[in-house]
Amino acid sequence: MCRWLAYSGTPVSLETILYKPEHSLIDQSLHSRMGVETTNGDGFGVGWYTDTVDTPAVVRETGPAWNNRNLKEIAGHVRSPLFFAHIRASTGTAIQQTNSHPFRHGRWMWMHNGAIADFHLLRRDLCMEIDPVLFDSMEGSTDSEVMFLLALTHGLDQDPPGAVARMAGRVEQLGRERGIEFPLQMTIAVTNGSRTWAFRYSSEHASRSLFLSSDVDTLRKLHPDVAFLQEVSEETRLVVSEPLGSLPGAWREMPESTYAVVQPGRDELLSFAPQPV
Repeated sequence: MCRWLAYSGTPVSLETILYKPEHSLIDQSLHSRMGVETTNGDGFGVGWYTDTVDTPAVVRETGPAWNNRNLKEIAGHVRSPLFFAHIRASTGTAIQQTNSHPFRHGRWMWMHNGAIADFHLLRRDLCMEIDPVLFDSMEGSTDSEVMFLLALTHGLDQDPPGAVARMAGRVEQLGRERGIEFPLQMTIAVTNGSRTWAFRYSSEHASRSLFLSSDVDTLRKLHPDVAFLQEVSEETRLVVSEPLGSLPGAWREMPESTYAVVQPGRDELLSFAPQPV
């Protein structure tokens, strides 16, 4: 499986979030505490938005994040108000650049932790349901990219929660037709550059871990001596596979079968269920 984080709020250097926390994503690449695997070294990726370009920049590699000099160099010089970062532990597909996350299409970015069970049995049929206009943009061989393109096919541009629900519903329907008891395991982050949606769901209702940061105003009251909290806006949020540190009150675990909307103003936490197609 994998570990990931999604940041939005006051522009910060990628280094501030990727490297500096006590249990940073780089530390998790070697010492994950809540993942299926302790080590996540089968590739990594970062994607970020700027004020001058509508589409996000994406950098992806095949090796481990913990010793990549280029990632360290980029992280110290790039600042962004919204970025994704992902470290990969392959569930069976090849370790190659096009299989590293996040995936991008137009202004959208997508990353995933989990798996479609017995993906090799479902891959052909799922790929055949991708909109032909989108099919040529497929570069890799992962279930994660297929899920992204299916969500785009089912209306991600117009209705992100509904599109992800329809994608999940189709995966479960097809999997169960093939005798797969629990077809889907997923935590997903998807963004259009202004809002981020984060989903936690699995067919067996035992999903991989996912956490939201507490609101900044509350944390400032709890920890008035933490400089970072004084420097960022109240809109600043993180969604993470596992907490980046042990600061009391900083993290809230997302409940099973829910999704969060991180957006300007009040965030939302809503129930999630696959929808039949």
